[in-house]
Amino acid sequence: MSLELRQQLKLSQQLIMTPQLQLAIRLLQLSRLELLETIHQELQENPALEESQDASPSDSHEEEAPVPAESPEILSGEAPDPKTMDDTDWGSLINEYSSSGRVTSESEKKDGPNYEAFISGKESLQEHLLWQLRMAFPDEETQQIAALIIGNLNADGYLDVSIDELMGQSGSSYEKVTDTLYLLQTFDPIGVCSRNLKECLMIQARNLNLENTPVIHIIRDHLPHLERKNYKAVSTALKIPIRDVIAAVDIIRGLDPRPGRLFNSESPQYITPDIYVYKVDDDFVIVLNDDGMPKLRVNSFYKDAIHRKKEMSEQTRDYVQEKMKSATWLIRSIHQRQKTIYRVMESILRYQREFFEKGISHLKPMVLRDIAEDIGMHESTISRVTTNKYAHTPQGIFELKFFFNSSINRTSGDAIASASVINQIKQVIASEDPRKPYSDKQLSDIMKVKNIDVARRTVAKYREMLKILPSSRRREYVCPDTEDAEFDNQNRQSE
Repeated sequence: MSLELRQQLKLSQQLIMTPQLQLAIRLLQLSRLELLETIHQELQENPALEESQDASPSDSHEEEAPVPAESPEILSGEAPDPKTMDDTDWGSLINEYSSSGRVTSESEKKDGPNYEAFISGKESLQEHLLWQLRMAFPDEETQQIAALIIGNLNADGYLDVSIDELMGQSGSSYEKVTDTLYLLQTFDPIGVCSRNLKECLMIQARNLNLENTPVIHIIRDHLPHLERKNYKAVSTALKIPIRDVIAAVDIIRGLDPRPGRLFNSESPQYITPDIYVYKVDDDFVIVLNDDGMPKLRVNSFYKDAIHRKKEMSEQTRDYVQEKMKSATWLIRSIHQRQKTIYRVMESILRYQREFFEKGISHLKPMVLRDIAEDIGMHESTISRVTTNKYAHTPQGIFELKFFFNSSINRTSGDAIASASVINQIKQVIASEDPRKPYSDKQLSDIMKVKNIDVARRTVAKYREMLKILPSSRRREYVCPDTEDAEFDNQNRQSE
């Protein structure tokens, strides 16, 4: 057997993820906020990338300062002295004439305190309780136990640890820990430092002087019946009319099951649309949202430095070229991202035009493949484009993923989008009689009357998606006079 060395030519194709392609794919799936963060980070790290600060033509000339109508020179007909006009702070005069009270001069502002320095952030629940604890002047051991309890509260104001754990961590007796806990439970907000829902509601009810009332008895012994709205069982157990049970339940509904949420430090996150769809006459116009998006360009200094090869070392030149390529790739990838989003939205508008004109009930079934075939892109690209991207439409703000829905068969005719079915179920439940709410089977029958073939299990799934309770828990109990009369008769017979 002999060994030999040969050369062989072979032609093959393979997909290579170049750095440019990787960057374009990564930017494509970013949300608007993530894209802005990436751009700002690249502006800090890449010296060859800069934000364009070109001023518009209107910014190149100076505007004339407005003159108040009450100016004495205007009233007397004399021409104002140019030197006087230059020395006058017209902005202060305008504010003074337009305001109803005294205006602080610039000298007073400079000499006075900066009131913005006194503005603090939102007070947390722990800070609020510690402030009340200091006002109670506790001893050192109580203060230590209280700080331990306050540090173990969750966002709703409930205590997450047991008494035994508090005793082990503080080294104090059971009586001392419980006394400290009861002290904290008298603090504002009422119900804080509770160990469960029942204790939280009991504290709030006692604070309202409802001791020895049906409210206390229902909270203490009949919360499961209350959850199922089994008011007859409560009435029988407490031997009171159902009307009194309903009145007590109304009071319990007014209590706060989450006393600590008032001090929630989480700020709401508002959605900024990536694209706007406006209706102009009988047509729709698509506008990309470039508000707040930096306009990037390659630094001209580094462009000129590349041409001056003799003035820099080879290592420096390689570094500058690498940074310029990175800046160019980023700019092109952002432009490609915006162009792709526009094309996808344009295709969605063609498929779902009736939705933009008439509303969600006219939403059609659509999958990613429909848009991919329409604009000649892969389904994975469409999936990246529609993730965490929002569009402002005449019907409201929607994520681009919203327009892709599975189909639900009609009894006769074309299929309908699942989102449209969910919306119709929501409308039916909103218009039902609260005393006789529809069951899932009844909702399924109503949908069939509307020419929508949907099973009871599907209705239950959609109802849970809408976070709507089942019919047994949506029912509002209204006590008829006959039940009170029946209760009185039963009391007479027992007597």
